[in-house]
Amino acid sequence: MSQTNEHAFESYCEQMLLTQGGWERGNLAEWDRHLALFPARVCAFLEDSQPVLWQKLHDLHGDALGTRVAAALAKELDLKGMLHVLRRGFKFHGKTLRMAYFKPAHGLNATVVELFGKNPLTVTRQVPCHAKGGETLDMLLALNGLPIGSCELKNPGTGQTWRHAVKQYREDRDPNAPLFQCKARALVHFAVDPDEVHMTTRLLGERTRFLPFNRGSDPGTIRCGAGNPAHPSGYRTGHFWEEVLAREGLLEILGSFMFIERKDGEAGGRQGQGPGTKIVITTLQMFPFVLRGLLRAAGAASVDAPSASAREQADAWKAQIAGRRYAIIVDEAHSSQTGETAREMKAILGAGSGLSDLEGEALPAAAEDEPDGTLANDRHDGLVAGPMPGQDAPAPASDWQDGYEHAAERRSLVPGGLRP
Repeated sequence: MSQTNEHAFESYCEQMLLTQGGWERGNLAEWDRHLALFPARVCAFLEDSQPVLWQKLHDLHGDALGTRVAAALAKELDLKGMLHVLRRGFKFHGKTLRMAYFKPAHGLNATVVELFGKNPLTVTRQVPCHAKGGETLDMLLALNGLPIGSCELKNPGTGQTWRHAVKQYREDRDPNAPLFQCKARALVHFAVDPDEVHMTTRLLGERTRFLPFNRGSDPGTIRCGAGNPAHPSGYRTGHFWEEVLAREGLLEILGSFMFIERKDGEAGGRQGQGPGTKIVITTLQMFPFVLRGLLRAAGAASVDAPSASAREQADAWKAQIAGRRYAIIVDEAHSSQTGETAREMKAILGAGSGLSDLEGEALPAAAEDEPDGTLANDRHDGLVAGPMPGQDAPAPASDWQDGYEHAAERRSLVPGGLRP
């Protein structure tokens, strides 16, 4: 495929989602820029996935049902946020309407599996992104009519890179527009070119901070640098479209692994809409709260006294967590990184390694106290901003052991920022 213009790159990205990612092409005519929704797509999903309830509501509201549902949904999104609505649905005249069905822990319940298959992901190009004016987004990603992410695409062949996309988000996108309101609509915004992907979860004008969302130049090796490896498509960011945004994996992230970080002192009813709000996967400090969040996501009214079904679902998710591989990045690596939080994290992540289980069996002493190489499915890397212990100056590279001796080359974590 020719890479000489932005249109070719944009077409490639769309085709990868449509042919390999499990997406559908969205209908631009269905987009409501004021509500920042695809109301027709929302109603089609509700009717398809909850036909009995939808028919009862239609009998009561008639042809006005779609308009009223869209208005109630927009209000609930503004009040409680996109993640809440995706996971718990929203109230409409005393009834709860579900807006997504996530993959069950097993396939024994055919009905639940069928509902999981009723989640259409759509990609729509050149979408008006403000309530007024003609500015458009290159791509809008949506789930069941709800916008979950946006993309600005650039191609060096036209003299522009992902940096120009970042500049566009900072200078030309209104953070107060319905689509860009933090937490209420799109959850993530991507600046993409054929070589790199960068992302942010909140637009703040000139203060918007984008982070790299790349694999590294040589994934899995010590000398891995910034950027991405070569890809068969000819675009180094091909993995982003073919793997990261693949339907099943993306739904799993939305359903289980994305959380709102709340700062101490924020009102619970506001759900982290203050200046400190950001969407994270997890951090060591937040790990216990993430685990409690699993109970909430499973539908527990109280995390201190969850129902049996909620606990069963949360335990199933914990088991899935334990079955993965992890890289644990320790900032300012020292003895404070041990203790109860670290032990709890290892108890969960190491559940699949034979060193611990989810019922609280004590970890071996080495697994509790040592920060490196104690679990079969994790790897610890430390970032040290100051001198090594007992030294007045930073240690030379030759003094670092094992993988750390090449730390200077490992810059893909934070390009242009602090390095190991």
